[in-house]
Amino acid sequence: MKGTSMNTHMGNILIDNEVIAQYAGSVAVECFGIVGMASVNMKDGIVKLLKKDRITHGIAVSLGADQKLTLDFHVIVSYGVSILTVADNLTDSVKYKVEEFTGLEIEKINIFVEGVRVID
Repeated sequence: MKGTSMNTHMGNILIDNEVIAQYAGSVAVECFGIVGMASVNMKDGIVKLLKKDRITHGIAVSLGADQKLTLDFHVIVSYGVSILTVADNLTDSVKYKVEEFTGLEIEKINIFVEGVRVID
């Protein structure tokens, strides 16, 4: 199990990176302009929209030596919205909610826009 460990006065807390990715993904798909998370097949260069139960495949979580998180999001955005506005909204929402949820500081959030979709 790869995760994040914190020492407290009561003992150790270990949060699996998959848990952080799941929570961050659920926050991300609630943001305005985000259609969903993307899975990129590097071999074929194909990008596909992930279903809600697989959103963690579009997120990479890493912990630096300074105990700060770095999150990489691969997203698909709605057609006709400002990508800058969507990215700012995603960054603000995820940073606030994940830091509150985990008690860890986020150092960096990288957003990779993998596609644009028209939503009905």
